[in-house]
Amino acid sequence: MSDLTSLISRVLFVASFVLAGLATLEKLVNLFGYTVLQEMYEPWRLLEFAAVALLFVFALQLREIHHALATKGRP
Repeated sequence: MSDLTSLISRVLFVASFVLAGLATLEKLVNLFGYTVLQEMYEPWRLLEFAAVALLFVFALQLREIHHALATKGRP
């Protein structure tokens, strides 16, 4: 279970930075009057998705830390 949680955490972490980079790129391209995403999502919406993904990463990491500390304290 820990391996699956770690994998999900890593995937969400990378996905959140990809979304944040895409939002930044979209905003820069929009300043010149063009678009990358063809008006599917606004840059702020992509940043919201990235923030939600990072929130889940933080929660998963805290869960792993809690589990590691709980098993370490037991004899």
